[in-house]
Amino acid sequence: SFCSVKILCHCHFWNFMPSEMLMKIFSYLDAVSLLCVSCVNKRFYHLANDNGIWLKIYSGCFPPKRTIWKVKSVQTETGPLSCAPIQDRKPGYWKKEYILKQMAAVTARVMQLVKPVDLYTGLPSRIKKPSGLSWMIVLKDRNGKEHVMEQADLFFKDTSVTIFWYSASWPCLDTLLSLKLLGVTPLLLDQSKAPSKNGPRRRSLIAEYDFFNLTESNVTLGADKLVQLFSLDPGLLVGLWKGKNEIAFVMASLHYHQLLERSTLGSATVQYALPSNKPILDDIDPEYGLHDYDLHLDMHSGSCTYLCGTFKSLFCRKGDIENGYLRLTVVSLKDNTKHVPLIGTVGLCWETDAFKGNVKDCYVMDVTLLDETRKPFWCFSAPVCMELSSKASSLYDYMGCVYTTDYADAEGKVCVELVWLEETKEYFIVSLVIYVSTEKVNNWYGTNY
Repeated sequence: SFCSVKILCHCHFWNFMPSEMLMKIFSYLDAVSLLCVSCVNKRFYHLANDNGIWLKIYSGCFPPKRTIWKVKSVQTETGPLSCAPIQDRKPGYWKKEYILKQMAAVTARVMQLVKPVDLYTGLPSRIKKPSGLSWMIVLKDRNGKEHVMEQADLFFKDTSVTIFWYSASWPCLDTLLSLKLLGVTPLLLDQSKAPSKNGPRRRSLIAEYDFFNLTESNVTLGADKLVQLFSLDPGLLVGLWKGKNEIAFVMASLHYHQLLERSTLGSATVQYALPSNKPILDDIDPEYGLHDYDLHLDMHSGSCTYLCGTFKSLFCRKGDIENGYLRLTVVSLKDNTKHVPLIGTVGLCWETDAFKGNVKDCYVMDVTLLDETRKPFWCFSAPVCMELSSKASSLYDYMGCVYTTDYADAEGKVCVELVWLEETKEYFIVSLVIYVSTEKVNNWYGTNY
């Protein structure tokens, strides 16, 4: 069918063909090819909107539900397609109905995929299942021109996916104003066929980033001999070639929490409106919302995992609520039985078409904090770095350089303290504290801390 479309596009004899003959050819095309051929020119667009062709496609994909009525022992069958004659409908009516029905089918499938939950992480367990789901970025320059980049590589981890875009033909950084991150799915759901990038696709806006004065207005995360890394919230990393002010690659880390909905149910310009949490009130527990939190923490880069663990039954005493934050101590400096080693040499892996590298002491941190009912309470995935601290280790068992990793957004903060042991060549987490905004807690539980 795509071959038929290509033949029609590259041949000129169609200019002289009668409309009846073109309609006959179009009647043999499938929905995807018909949508593609309607983009050739205005004449093809009008012909490819024919209600007769689209009603046939609609009926083949969505057969009418028949109801048998018994009236005085006479049986008649009725269906939703036996309403108005085809000629009474406006051109394109059945095309529109077919597309809307397909979009509803995609939505229903997404809702089915988010239902099975992994008891370990509290997140959807079938995140890798959606056929055809991918992610793209769209860079917009000062002239309004959009540059579309398809994903080049991706890595699925326990609680997030990391996506890379790299190319030899990036637009000039100085001309760029913004970057849009979008989820992309086939517009027409056909599980019997592999999705095609050439077919019609639906875009869903996940996030939009300001690229104006990128290097001046964003945090420098780290650097190696070839690239310098800049971090943009939420979860975006831009690698620039050193000394050239040119893009080497773009990386996004996306947490699984509500990722399917955000990647499929929005539009190209509007993000999907996530449902708000309805607080379940509790008048009995005087410390409601302060206890029974579970934390799943991942530290990783590419195919390497430095730490993957769960910390259960975290709590905060009322006296530990300070400066608008609940303090949840995950790893205490004083309790060396809870200190955790990192596996391997920490660094953020990157690559382009021609080069590969590793930026030391940088990695991706995934935080999944579950409430007492094991529902995701606060989740994020973000590139972070370890910074050398000026203070020396005060622990007898861990004599070495002290490093810190800090992350903050509108809902909370994460503070990690690590010590480098030269003898064993490994990092140990000796302190890990989660700070959760009291505003977030009050909105979630209906409390007033």
